[in-house]
Amino acid sequence: MAMKINEECINCAACEPECPNEAITEGDEIYVIDPERCTECVGHSEEPECVAVCPVDDCIIKDPQHEETKEQLQAKYDKLHG
Repeated sequence: MAMKINEECINCAACEPECPNEAITEGDEIYVIDPERCTECVGHSEEPECVAVCPVDDCIIKDPQHEETKEQLQAKYDKLHG
């Protein structure tokens, strides 16, 4: 499933340049993740890069509205980087 940035976001921008899929952009009040581009970094790294660099615990979570298998995430990554 795609990742989601919640209201705990402090707008530090640490996550945006780390996303290999350019799925993170600055929103009106907090950064947002495009679920059509987010692969949880499957195909790129072992864990979501945005979560690894975020200074706020539990700010970036899995989005239950966008459940996907690892295979679906890999296929999305391959399509984006094919």
